[in-house]
Amino acid sequence: MSPETLNELFEQTVSRLSEPTSLHGLCREHNDGDPLPSATALSEIIDLCRAIIFPGFYGKSNISSKTLPHHIGISLDRLCHLLTQQVLAGLCFQNDKAEPTCSLTEQAQAIVAEFIKRLPDMRSILATDIEATYNGDPAASSYSEIISCYPVVKAISGYRIAHELLLLGVPLIPRIITEIAHSETGIDIHPGAQIGHHFTIDHGTGVVIGATCIIGNHVKLYQGVTLGAKSFALDDNGHPIKGIPRHPILEDNVIVYSNATILGRITIGKGTVIGGNVWVTENTKPGEHIIQKRS
Repeated sequence: MSPETLNELFEQTVSRLSEPTSLHGLCREHNDGDPLPSATALSEIIDLCRAIIFPGFYGKSNISSKTLPHHIGISLDRLCHLLTQQVLAGLCFQNDKAEPTCSLTEQAQAIVAEFIKRLPDMRSILATDIEATYNGDPAASSYSEIISCYPVVKAISGYRIAHELLLLGVPLIPRIITEIAHSETGIDIHPGAQIGHHFTIDHGTGVVIGATCIIGNHVKLYQGVTLGAKSFALDDNGHPIKGIPRHPILEDNVIVYSNATILGRITIGKGTVIGGNVWVTENTKPGEHIIQKRS
């Protein structure tokens, strides 16, 4: 192909790819001065949060009781700086009202201050998740092994970080954080899900937890479990209706074994045990055992 022909091909392709009709909903026009979210910065934020919550396991490994306040202080300072930038980027991304950046900056600073205040409580609930993982796995030799090796720690810590940011009104950023954890572990937890204490996932690969799930305390899932939605309800124009509860509720002390699929806004009663490879679309009674029937 001659250079002239190649240039003509480029011009035609650029023209077609730049047509507004082909870009509807697929292109974000950047406003000068507005920051954009950074996956690299958000990965560092996750690492900093984990280093603060699990010191010595993440971040600096040479930590003692004497140096701990120093290390946490340095990590908090860096976290505050980076997270403020990223929360601001999220707020700018969703700034349909053209609110001044200075106003959004103050909002971002207030959100980050509240997030930092919640870190001790975040550690407390994650400690219960570590305890549940240890108590639920005979192969686990120590809490240290779980924090160092088990994918559930990365998945659930990513979720709990993202969930708090979502509760604080941060757009976009929580979803990116849980997708980073999803890429790390193969466990997909939407930041909108509500998950109680002493939660654990054994093995974990392929677990999906939808946005409107409500999970109680002392719940255990195995690999391949899906807590999903059935077909979406449509409005009069044939568009999916957004914002309605469509995922399961799992009450306390529920166990769901590998590759089970639970769909729709149903309630899995307290103490229910759901066997592997089972399809559940109806409520269960407390203490019920749902298993495949023998043919």
